[in-house]
Amino acid sequence: MSKINKKLISERSEVLLRILKVRFEKNSKRHKGFEWGKIAVKLLAKPEKMWSLNEMEKTGGEPDVIGYDKKMDEYIFFDCSTESPKGRRSVCYDRKGLEARKKNKPENNAIDMAANMGVELLSEDDYRELQKLGKFDTKTSSWIKTPADIRKLGGALFADRRYNKVFVYHNSAPSYYGVRGFRSSLRV
Repeated sequence: MSKINKKLISERSEVLLRILKVRFEKNSKRHKGFEWGKIAVKLLAKPEKMWSLNEMEKTGGEPDVIGYDKKMDEYIFFDCSTESPKGRRSVCYDRKGLEARKKNKPENNAIDMAANMGVELLSEDDYRELQKLGKFDTKTSSWIKTPADIRKLGGALFADRRYNKVFVYHNSAPSYYGVRGFRSSLRV
C-alpha cells in the first residue's frame, strides 16, 4: 500500500491561502486581535498542516481560526461551515461501528476519515466553544469525540443546535444518517 503524499502543489497552496485569508477577514469576530500574516507564516512552514486544511476545505468544512494556544504556540482551526460538512456525512462513528453493521453499510466512518485527513473530531467542549461563535448545525448534527466508557458500551455522542440551545445526544456507533457528519479541529 502506497503512502499518501500529504503535500499540496504550490498553486493549490496559494489558492487555499487566499480562501483562508478571505474567510479570516470576513469573520473577524471569531479571532479578535489575531494577525493573518503570522498565521500564514506558520501555515507555509507546515505543508502537512496545509494538506489537512485542504482536506477540511474540500469536504465542505470551511476551516477558520478560532483560537490560539499560547503555551503550545499553535493556532486552532475548526470547521466553521454552517451545517455539518457535506463531504463527511452519512458515516458511522468508528470502524468498529461500521464493521458491526450487517447491511446498508456506509462507505466510511468519522474516526478513520479524521485520521486520514490529519485532524481531530471536536470534543464536547470544543463543540460548545464553536457554538459561541455562531449558530451551527441547526439542520444537521455532528459526531463528537466520545469518552471511552461510553464507546465501550456501544454508544457514541453527537451534537447539534436546536431551539437556540446546544444539545449533546447519544446513538449506537453503527448508526448513520444523511444529515450527520463530523466537525474537526487542527492545530498549526
